[in-house]
Parts: sequence; C-alpha cells; structure tokens
Amino acid sequence: MASTEEHADTGQTISFRADPSSYKHWKVEFDGPICKAYMQVDPEHPLKDGYELKMNSYDLGVDIELADMVRRLRFEHPEVKVLIIASGHAQVFCAGANIGMLGLSSHAWKVNFCKFTNETRCELEDLAAQTGLRTICAVTGPCAGGGYELALACDEIWLIDDGNSAVSLPETPLLGVLPGTGGLTRLVDKRKVRRDRADVFCTLAEGFKGKRAVQWGLVDALAPRSKFWEKLDAHATALVDEVPDRGVDAGVAWSHVEPTVEGNTQRYSTLSVEYHDDRTATLTVEVPSAADCPTDPSAMMAQGCEFWPLRFARELEHAILDLRINHSLTGLTLLKSKGSLDDILAWDGALLAARGHWFVDQVVNLLENVFQRVERSSCSFFALIEEGSCFGGTLLELALAADRVYMLDEDGVEIERNEFNDGLLPMTTGISRTACRLLGEEELAASVVGNHERLDAIGADDAGLVTEAMDEIDFEDTVRIQIEERASLSPDSLTGMEANLRFAGPETMKSKIFGRLSAWQNWIFIRPNATGPQGALTLYGKPERPQFEWSRV
Repeated sequence: MASTEEHADTGQTISFRADPSSYKHWKVEFDGPICKAYMQVDPEHPLKDGYELKMNSYDLGVDIELADMVRRLRFEHPEVKVLIIASGHAQVFCAGANIGMLGLSSHAWKVNFCKFTNETRCELEDLAAQTGLRTICAVTGPCAGGGYELALACDEIWLIDDGNSAVSLPETPLLGVLPGTGGLTRLVDKRKVRRDRADVFCTLAEGFKGKRAVQWGLVDALAPRSKFWEKLDAHATALVDEVPDRGVDAGVAWSHVEPTVEGNTQRYSTLSVEYHDDRTATLTVEVPSAADCPTDPSAMMAQGCEFWPLRFARELEHAILDLRINHSLTGLTLLKSKGSLDDILAWDGALLAARGHWFVDQVVNLLENVFQRVERSSCSFFALIEEGSCFGGTLLELALAADRVYMLDEDGVEIERNEFNDGLLPMTTGISRTACRLLGEEELAASVVGNHERLDAIGADDAGLVTEAMDEIDFEDTVRIQIEERASLSPDSLTGMEANLRFAGPETMKSKIFGRLSAWQNWIFIRPNATGPQGALTLYGKPERPQFEWSRV
C-alpha cells in the first residue's frame, strides 16, 4: 500500500501548504491595525482540472489560502484589530462554491470540501470571539451561496446600494442541495432572522438587495457606490478604538509543516502516522523532555513555531487533514503516545501558568480547534494506553476525543487529568470531553472534575475515563479483535453512528453546522434530485430542466 493514496478526484496528493507570497486567489493588505483581504479568484488556477473558477467562485484551493490567512492573523499579525473581507473583482463579490467543481467531484470530495470550508469559517469566528477582532464583509456585487456564507461568518455585512448587488442562498431552488457551509444555521441562530422570512429568502434564487436586505436582517448596513468605501473605512477606523490591544506590535514568523514520507509512514517532528494494509493507521505522539521547556511567555513566543505545544498542534492538524483527503480508505486510526507523563504535564503546566498572554492563548485555542477536527473526521479512533504512554492533560484530551479508550492494567501505566481536562479545551458542543462521557452520571462527573490525581487502569476505569481496563493477558487479543471487527463494518454506517455518539449533550451553533446540517447535506448529495442524471446539481447550467422525484422522505 502506498504511503499516500492519489485522490480519485485529482489524480494527485492534495497539499494544504499555502503562503501569502504564492497566493493565487487572495490579496491581503495591511494598514496598521486594519487588514483588507480581497477575494480575487484566478479562474485559470483551479485545484482540479475540468472547470474554471468564474465569478469569484471557489474550490478547496481558494479556501486553503483563506484558512492560511486566518491562521496568520492569529499568530503573525496580532496588531490587526479590524479585518475587512472584500472582492477583488469589480462586478461580483462571490458566486459561491464552483458548481462545475461540485458536479465533477465524488461524494467524498464534496463532503470533505464542505467540512474544511465550515472549519475555516468557524475559525474566523473563533478568532474574533477570542481576541475581540472585528470582522466586516464588504459586499460589492452579487453575493451568492458560499459567498454569502462567508459574509455570515463576519460580525458585520455591508452591502453596496447600486441596484445590482444582492445577497442570496440559491442552493435549494437552483441546485437541489443545502447551503453547505453554515448558511441556514447562521441565518437563524446567529443573525436571528425570523424563520418565516428565512424560509422565503432561502427559496428565492435571486435573493434580496437594498433596503429590504437591511430590513430583514440579512445585512447590517447599506451605502451608495459613491460613498461606500468612504463610510466603511471611517467605520473601520472607529472600531479600532473599541478592540483591546493584544500588547504586542508583531507576531511570530509562520513556517510550513513539512512531514517526510518513509515507506508507509509519514513522520513529523512531534508525531508519526503509519498506514497499514488492513485500512488502519497508527498515529503516535512523542513527547520530548520538558527540561528545556520555557516558562516565560516571552521565551515561548521567541521559539515561535518551534515551541513544542504549537508544533504538536500544527502537525496533528496536518496529519488529520491529510488523513481525511489523501487516505480516505483508512477507516480506523489507533492513537498512541510515547514519553513521560511528567514531561507532558510540565509542558501543560507552563501553558497554564502563562495563560493571558496573547501568544499562549492562541496556542491553547489552536489545540482546542485541532482536537475538534479529530472528532469531526470521518474515521474511527481508538486510543491505546499502554507501556510507555503519556496520556495526561492535553494528550489525555486527544485520547478522550477517541471513540474508545483501552488501557493496560500494569504497573507504571497511568493517566492524569489537569485543568485542561476541566473544560479549557471544550468540544464542538461547548462542554468538556469528561462531561460528555459522563452525561447522566452526575455524582461521578462531580468527583472527577478537579481531581488531578494520577490514576492507574482500575482508577481510570472507576472514574469513567476509559472504555475498558485489561491485564496483559487480555489486552493484546482484545484490542486485536476489536480492530478486526471495526474494520469489517460499513464505513457509511460508522460515519453516521460516530457523528451521533460523539456529540452527546447540548447543541451549539457550531455543533448544528457540523452535525445536523452536514449530515443532511451528506444525504442530499447522494439523492437523485440533486446528483442523479436528471438532478438539479447535475444539470445546472444546461438547457434541460431537472426532473424531481416528488415523494417526501
């Protein structure tokens, strides 16, 4: 088995590497505390062959650059207080996801494309919520589908009043699918648009423009073309004074994550992923000695991307994205760790002591986002806690993100919780992974929260933190049988099952987007009314009209 599969949709391995100097689709300008990001999609540079990115429409390549830009705002540009997202094309803001690309793509590609795009928009919102950064979308020209969903991810939407520019979510009337990157949820949960008005808006292909868009809460401000940028720039300048200063003029230089491939193994500096012939993989995190761990936030920041917790977060994220896109046949990933429990807890302790410093807070927030990416991935995860493991604190969160946790009952095999496990790294649902595991067991949950004692396998089992604790005789055979059984089950049913079981407890806007909305979009993508031979998505742009199957299911 090759270490990296060629993706069926592209015939090539997909890279998530991006750099401002080589952006093809975005132009970013900095003016002190104000950043303007212009979406200027080059139609001649799609990620795949067979379509053009007309009308500022986007594919995964466009969004990889946007994700890189948002991440760099986190770490390289803490001086930025206002972000304005605008169009670099005179006649259109954004036509949304490229329909030609969707029509040519496999079901798996569509789903993973929407998932990544959702995560990018959520990170933009997380950045604003965490730092106070104000985000404004300047809509100049038609703004449809995914373009309006990008606007909805901003704090404010300004619409030019020129008789032509409008916002719309035309997926249902034109394509037979849903706005796949959070549009429906943000419309009613974030912007609080009345559901009856949202119903009208989402079934009107041409959308709304001018005063009606403002009256219905679809945009926040309207300005004529002659005064649009004058008013918006003045507003942005006024907002600068409202945003707290992060206390630093410059951030840390951003670097690329560069794994090496050795046979079936992908090696990073903090972890490795080995792909096996039985459609499983083993992801092993290696924790270094904490002897050289900086304890001063300035020293941590001086290390930049080499600061171990940041390197680990970035490399785990890269490995998970690579697993999703380039290794879709892998159905089960085994999570392991190597190192000293004392060392990982010391690294965590340094982070905890330095919370409140802008750089450290961004590292912690990135860890939060990456662990959530694990849980949102269409792959089963089993964590194996055995000899030489160091699942404590932040690494214990990785284990708790797994579908099952098997722990060897042997001297020296232990886990330990710390403050990170008490809610500092919440799930997509907003609660801790411990709380999620122990729903309905209030007394046990209360006894575990705040308990940072070191636990052996029996103690961990009693605390509800592992699925099963087993002695040396049973551990190897039981784990082997469970792996073989998991690999024999339908990937489709496992994806649906895991998406339901992983997010027990309350709902948030984000969990609705990734759970409810994504699940229904996943289903709609394979229905004949959308992607069948006579489906709306299949026939879009052709003279034939779609032929629907009229039964409601």
